[in-house]
Amino acid sequence: MNAPLLIAQPTLAHARVPDSPQLAHWGEDIKRILCVRLDNLGDVLMTTPALHALRESAPGRHITLLASRSGVALAPFLDDVDDVIEYEAPWVANPPTSARSLTDDQRMQERLRRGGFDAAVIFTVYSQSPLPAAMLCHLAGIPRRLAHCRENPYALLTEWLREPEPQQRTRHEVERQLDLVRQVGAEAPDTRMRFTVQESDRRTLLEQFAARGVHSGANADAPWIVLHPGATAASRRYPPERFGQVATRLASETGAPLLITGSASERPLVDAVIAAAAPRVRAQLHDLSGALTLGELAALIERASVLVSNNSGPVHLASALGTPVVDLYALTNPQHTPWQTPNRVLFRDVECRWCYRSVCPQHHHACLLGVTPGEVVTAALELRAEAQSRAASVGRGSCRSTDIQSNAHHSDAAPPLADEPVAP
Repeated sequence: MNAPLLIAQPTLAHARVPDSPQLAHWGEDIKRILCVRLDNLGDVLMTTPALHALRESAPGRHITLLASRSGVALAPFLDDVDDVIEYEAPWVANPPTSARSLTDDQRMQERLRRGGFDAAVIFTVYSQSPLPAAMLCHLAGIPRRLAHCRENPYALLTEWLREPEPQQRTRHEVERQLDLVRQVGAEAPDTRMRFTVQESDRRTLLEQFAARGVHSGANADAPWIVLHPGATAASRRYPPERFGQVATRLASETGAPLLITGSASERPLVDAVIAAAAPRVRAQLHDLSGALTLGELAALIERASVLVSNNSGPVHLASALGTPVVDLYALTNPQHTPWQTPNRVLFRDVECRWCYRSVCPQHHHACLLGVTPGEVVTAALELRAEAQSRAASVGRGSCRSTDIQSNAHHSDAAPPLADEPVAP
């Protein structure tokens, strides 16, 4: 007779492997390090403090970033990255137009072998396995290989940390990667996210403004507000109709121009935001969808008085640049809140929090729909006023960090409940 065992269900979704042994610090003999981060732009940005720590922890370090196309686009703006290699890895979602083949993987293995790397660090989110990348680095002859790993990697990783997320705990993505490199002795006192805006991008942005008739408005020191209504996942998008209501009130109450950003494919979304705004303010709204390079987008966010955005790449750019941000934060995961910048993280708590889904599995989208346009406007005006107050007292740019909280929640770390283990 076969029957289920009458015992309590396990509290963990995966078998627990032993804690990793204490790792040896990487010394001055570890010069050339391959840093593997194959997902999105925001993920690479949240890894920049760890890249900085690797570079600063020993003299003469050379950092090569192995990244997707969107990650490679960041490389010119990352002072800690010496070289970059683009790779459409077969274990990562690639564009539908991708024509990659097995030959591409064989060529990449050989290219990495020729790179003469002393070590590789494989950066992943908790749900990604490091083992495919570890195998690539192993076959390329890279002698030291470090990553978080859920199962025993045996010889594929020479140094590894047991994966604790999400069952035991969760961390901000920046903290996760800093914890990883700290195990091999890589630490730096400066843990900011990093992005260097180039003067040429500031100049071409202002040229675009002049051509479009964009003026600074009444406050020349904090001249414009940026709205970013897009996100790659539908579950992380605040409705464009509500963005339109937010735009109406911010334009009316500040008199400032509102710059609405997005990719060329998001132009219909930006059109919907402008159409939802009151006709009387539309002259203050400017559609920049598909109009900016990455460098120009950063230059735009750098000088914005506040960014209002879904939780997507521009939020992480704002964190790297110290720009105040209102983050409309769908509770898909707790690890990607703003980092070390003035912020308000707005959401409504729901039982289905931390679903890790691209489309709302409950079809109610309550974690975002529970946030009213009025709350968004209030948060943006508060941040704008705080920035103006700091500028008046100590000069613009010398202090842009804050640690205020309320519900709808805002903070400079992960939202409340982030430390509660909830299996997806």
